[in-house]
Amino acid sequence: MLRKFLYLLIILPLASCIEPYSVTVEEGAQLLTVDGMITSGPGPHLIKLTRSDTYGSVFEGLIRPVGNATVIIRDDLGQVTFLSENVEDRGIYATPADFSATVGRTYTLQIQTIDGKVYTSLPERVESVPEIKDIDLKVIKIAVEGETLERSGVQLIAEFDDPSDQNNFYFWKTGESTFVLKTRPDLYTPRPSDTNTSRDPQPKDCCITCYKTEQLGNEGIYLAQDDNFNGLSTSAAAGFIEDDGNRFVDTYRTDLKQFSVSQEAYRFLRLVKQQTEISGSVFDPPPANIRGNMISLDDPEEVVLGYFIAAGEISKRVYIDGNQLDYRQPEVIIPDDCREVEGAQLEPPLDWNP
Repeated sequence: MLRKFLYLLIILPLASCIEPYSVTVEEGAQLLTVDGMITSGPGPHLIKLTRSDTYGSVFEGLIRPVGNATVIIRDDLGQVTFLSENVEDRGIYATPADFSATVGRTYTLQIQTIDGKVYTSLPERVESVPEIKDIDLKVIKIAVEGETLERSGVQLIAEFDDPSDQNNFYFWKTGESTFVLKTRPDLYTPRPSDTNTSRDPQPKDCCITCYKTEQLGNEGIYLAQDDNFNGLSTSAAAGFIEDDGNRFVDTYRTDLKQFSVSQEAYRFLRLVKQQTEISGSVFDPPPANIRGNMISLDDPEEVVLGYFIAAGEISKRVYIDGNQLDYRQPEVIIPDDCREVEGAQLEPPLDWNP
């Protein structure tokens, strides 16, 4: 008992000598991020300006739009195009609808924020881009850990003739898409409310078939350079449309856009692609310091994120018949009038021509 008492006397003085260590963390910088592209395709073309706070800020993790800035695009002939800000979506600046970049011209983005700071991009030259000869389709299945049902979707494969007289760097995106949406209004059951407590189905007379238009986000970044196929006919994976149980019930339409970007833009996009595909494995590449082509004219040491891209653009439309796919997700039943689905309408687009 005496031995335990002595141990206690020794421990208590030691504990009383510990003082809390105060850590002061420097507040993170607010970083301007520029995300935008102009192309030789039809406008308007959009530039998005945001400012993000890093650790130490009460707005940690918040991305805020940068509004009321003056944004212009200047070409190598001195022609200036002013962009206007979207009044409903702050921080989004658009060129006039009739503006398109010209192949062979060089463009610079210039920004002046409301506090007077001035930023500029390095010059970006618009390169020519070959036509897409055809678009092949391939169903891709993706295993999901812990799930019995695989994810799936349609991969778009672009076929084109790479020109031999230049070194090309390619980038692909899908444009606005429309598909036939089918629902089950005969299964409609209203939600219980103060005036209606019934859980019985109350079928609607209309409507079963609509056309839904959507703007898909990129399912990955699709890039290629012609080091291995310069001057040859080739094909490359150019996009992926996930099957959500509705898109491929009938017919799906999308526009595949093929861009010819500068070598510097390709490098930036490739680094972004590497970072987005990091899986957490010990074999992953170390995080890269991805610097874009934007600089501050007031403080060259200021870090500005993002990249201003000027590119040649060509697009090709493809209709996908869901009945011809060798695998589809189980249909997701929507028990309501199809017109109640956001982005859906009864009439197809005027240029709908499967």
